[in-house]
Amino acid sequence: MKNGEVFVIGMDISLYPQAGPHNNHEPRAVRKLLLHRQEINRLIGKTREKGLTLVPLALYFKNGLAKLQIGLARGKKQYDKRETIKNREAARDLRRRMMK
Repeated sequence: MKNGEVFVIGMDISLYPQAGPHNNHEPRAVRKLLLHRQEINRLIGKTREKGLTLVPLALYFKNGLAKLQIGLARGKKQYDKRETIKNREAARDLRRRMMK
């Protein structure tokens, strides 16, 4: 969020091969999200709360426009991260034993 506007940075939308070199777009451009002022204010308020961030959920095309579905998410706590790592390593060990 910058100056009361919402942008997507680093999203890659592939080139359309049939469009040709002059009618295409920049694949990794900074793109402004078109939102109503009330939505922007609500999102700014929510992201200032502890641990909330905007996360892209889905990207689809409609009537020649790219539409991005976004959601508010809360980050994991440290103990949740440790538990996830422990489960991942246990599953990896189990797969290794099954392969032998």
